[in-house]
Amino acid sequence: MSARSFFTPQQKDDISLAIKNAELDTSGEIRVHIEEKCNRDVLDRASVVFKQLEMHKTDLRNGVLFYLALKNRRFAVLGDAGINSVVPENFWDEVRDKMLNYFKDNRFSEGLAEGITLAGQQLKKHFPYKKDDVNELSDEISFGEK
Repeated sequence: MSARSFFTPQQKDDISLAIKNAELDTSGEIRVHIEEKCNRDVLDRASVVFKQLEMHKTDLRNGVLFYLALKNRRFAVLGDAGINSVVPENFWDEVRDKMLNYFKDNRFSEGLAEGITLAGQQLKKHFPYKKDDVNELSDEISFGEK
């Protein structure tokens, strides 16, 4: 199964909607990137994707990437410097663990939506929406190398 066909169209819409809702009252940016496999350390690969998606170029450095490698059954949640400096110390570990509970039951879209919602709550708390805010990054799921 390819990364592009892993989720149904409805699940893709649900994930994109979760991103839109999470970003509704914040200047923060959330992306989801899915690949078939990861041939290196998952955090290293997520860091490369983070840069490829130009997530490090957000004005307040408050981007969050949800990265999944399907065949390896690996994933990472990666926040930029701005959001990392204000979330509680173990926040990303807690998000990962909650997502993992869904993933163990093959409920991947629900797990992503939960993680996105949790990240959005922190973004809203620390980076509230301002009237001149623009959506700096796409809310669509991106797909990567095979």
